[in-house]
Amino acid sequence: MNQLANVFFISRKDIESYYSKPPLITWGILFPAVLMLAIYVKDPTTYLDVAPGLIAMTLLFGNTSMAAIVVTFEKRSGTLQRLLLTPVTIRTIVTGKAASAAVYGIATSLVIMVGLICLLGMRIVNPFVLSIGLLLGAGTFSLLGLIASVMVREVFEAMTLMNLLRFPMLFISGVFMPVAVFPAWIKPVSMISPLTYVVELLRFGIFGESYFSSPWICIFVAAGFLVISWLLAGPAFGRSADR
Repeated sequence: MNQLANVFFISRKDIESYYSKPPLITWGILFPAVLMLAIYVKDPTTYLDVAPGLIAMTLLFGNTSMAAIVVTFEKRSGTLQRLLLTPVTIRTIVTGKAASAAVYGIATSLVIMVGLICLLGMRIVNPFVLSIGLLLGAGTFSLLGLIASVMVREVFEAMTLMNLLRFPMLFISGVFMPVAVFPAWIKPVSMISPLTYVVELLRFGIFGESYFSSPWICIFVAAGFLVISWLLAGPAFGRSADR
């Protein structure tokens, strides 16, 4: 129970200190909104086809960027080192920081979804699958951002490292076009990307259809990526404490 309370307090501190600032809120909302507007202007008849990918991309960039920036900043200011010296486990710190980044990503994604629903007429067929996709994606991408942040010293180094991962994922994960229309040689590559399964869960939640025969396939695989990311984040933070 004490560890859960510590997770809550760590998350609340990060949200109040970093994520609630107006520049971060506006960046998290304006970036996907402008992209969606550009797609709408280009082709008003099929703009909603990319809605699942756009929401997943909002999660990917928002969670990884904010998690990496916060931890890198705290490493430079010495805040993270002081936190690591407290009687709190590494796993508690990782969970707390990942949770705060996940809240930020989900919040910005929900704002985009409300805009798509109210202004552009998007409908949600399966809210349960959509919610599972948001939760699994937010958790996994937040942990990936934390792992990248403890591997470097500067914010720009963390962003460079994340971009080496994020931009290839965008083009192999069905963000801008469904996996079903990919060339045969790309489809096996797309299966190793956690973003693929998040996009397909969101696609099933919004349209009721997916590349996979059942959303449970995506749920189990995405949950597996989440567990692996969480297991890797602990040792990464442990090495950071030793440096």
